[in-house]
Amino acid sequence: MSDDPRQPKPASEHTTAANAATGAVLNLDDPGDWERATRGLIATHETGRIEGRSVAAWNTADYDFMRGEGSEAAPPSVNPSLWRQGRLNAIHGLFEVADGVWQARGYDISNITFIAGKKGWLIVDVLTSAETARACLELANTTLGARPVEAVIYTHSHVDHFGGILGVTDQEAVDRGDVRIIAPEGFFHEAVSETVIAGPAMSRRGGYMFGPHLPPGVFGHVDSGLGKVTPKGIPGLIRPTEEISVTGTELEVDGIDIVFQNTPGSEAPAEMNFLFPGHRLLCMAENCTHTLHNVLTPRGALVRDSLLWSKYIGEAIDLFIKHTDTLFSTHHWPRFGQQDSHEFLTKQRDVYRWLHDQTLRLANNGYTPLEIAEELTLPDCFGSQGHTREYYGTVSHNSKAIYQRYFGWFDGNPANLNPHPPEASGRRYVEAMGGAESVLGQARAAFDEGDYRWAAQLLNHLVFADSDNESAKLLQADTFEQLGYQSESGPWRNFYLTGAKELRDPTRPGAGGGRAMLKVLTIEMLFDAIGVRLRADDVVDKQAVLNWTFTDTDEKHVLGLKNCAIHHHADRHAANPDAELTLTRDLLGKLMTGQVTFMDAIEAGDLLIDGDAEAVLTIFGSLDRFTGDFEIVMP
Repeated sequence: MSDDPRQPKPASEHTTAANAATGAVLNLDDPGDWERATRGLIATHETGRIEGRSVAAWNTADYDFMRGEGSEAAPPSVNPSLWRQGRLNAIHGLFEVADGVWQARGYDISNITFIAGKKGWLIVDVLTSAETARACLELANTTLGARPVEAVIYTHSHVDHFGGILGVTDQEAVDRGDVRIIAPEGFFHEAVSETVIAGPAMSRRGGYMFGPHLPPGVFGHVDSGLGKVTPKGIPGLIRPTEEISVTGTELEVDGIDIVFQNTPGSEAPAEMNFLFPGHRLLCMAENCTHTLHNVLTPRGALVRDSLLWSKYIGEAIDLFIKHTDTLFSTHHWPRFGQQDSHEFLTKQRDVYRWLHDQTLRLANNGYTPLEIAEELTLPDCFGSQGHTREYYGTVSHNSKAIYQRYFGWFDGNPANLNPHPPEASGRRYVEAMGGAESVLGQARAAFDEGDYRWAAQLLNHLVFADSDNESAKLLQADTFEQLGYQSESGPWRNFYLTGAKELRDPTRPGAGGGRAMLKVLTIEMLFDAIGVRLRADDVVDKQAVLNWTFTDTDEKHVLGLKNCAIHHHADRHAANPDAELTLTRDLLGKLMTGQVTFMDAIEAGDLLIDGDAEAVLTIFGSLDRFTGDFEIVMP
């Protein structure tokens, strides 16, 4: 490897030994995953490269280093357990799952499933982007015979399951009634609310979690645990035409019978499992996959209810297992046979219950989140099964999430009630420890001893105290790198290696925009986004009341400003507004994102303002513009 201090380093002797020790004790009782993951393969994408707008949206060749002869043994720079999961996720193609049912895997982080109906395809989940979804539909049509898309099921409200919708249909076909779109109750609100309220921060953190900017390879990106990687495409969304709100709901879709189980508050706020009784086929959405999942995803989201999650899986067993011969999820590979499916669900049910109960047991004994995370380890009944190992979620961060759900961020110790923020505490720690050179020396000693966790903590204080200290940043990068190499969790590896990359080279690709989602946001959601962007200090003692008329949706709204916050009322106008605005919903989205200026919209006749235009600027002139490109590993 290069001697350049800004380039990746090999595994240290400590990392090599740690990974070798992991490999020596890695004893998975279930060797059948390779057979399951390859079973039913009937075709692969012709090139494995799916083109995007400017770069390839997907390229299977990026992970050829994990395939073929000589790839069985993990290199020293990859945890052997994650290497195993990464090799399984590198398998790609179109697979027959059951009679009349096929699944395309390995062309996105998620799966797309095709079920042949009387007239056409019923599709379960549509991947992350139009590019990957379109390529998989073409693969299915070419291999199996062309069929029109009759219906789509969104299993839940995460973008890698609905974002590719424009690759399989369009809004016009849905509006004509040619394509049904079925989703769990609350899907639309949950699908877009994260994008509106917390999207820029989640997107930035997601770049760490999934590692899309890491080069594939043994010193870079290997896997995301849940799938290979997120595609470089643009997600879209079409609103569902039908929602499922009650467990036991039965539908016939293009001649296919479906029985639904609604599971809100499980892996996603809006999610559902369902059985195809005629096929004896059970879909567990993302509630059960071949990994321990996240109770709180590191990119950020609402904390999930692990107790409820476990109970939903138990309910699915009671409702469906007697009618199931094949089980599939929207990530990873299926389970074949009733017994295999039953055992899989039982372990999945029990691992989330174990996490919940043991976290609460220790919390009720006075343990803090950090202490609980250090105390709990997966028992052999879970550690011996690939599908309950820590490839995506971990016991460490899941136990902290469960604690947070019940007790919040505060561990009860008054010393942690109001600590200094990182830069201020960093300066104090460095001073107390004898200055920068002293801290750096202690960190180097910890690094040389293989105590990378302590080295990372020491160096974090130094980097936040002095972000110009190149020696500290480069040693922190080396430290993160070794922690990443040792991680069984794909997201942990990606977080560490992305942090190392940015410490060595602060330049990075620009943040992606969320403009594709604007077309489907409600006006209330757009106004909520305005509130999040309002710079309160700029509007102290200012007030405004604006009436809005939207000509394309025939809606009336009031947007007001008072007490350094906005307020909103739908379906009416205020009696004495400062100004009245007439425009379209689409134009409001463009004004918010800067695609169109107020003056351009007025001059074009697209925006009419009657009254005090200064009142409009009072609000819109005081909005932050999020770049989604803030620092994470540096101040």
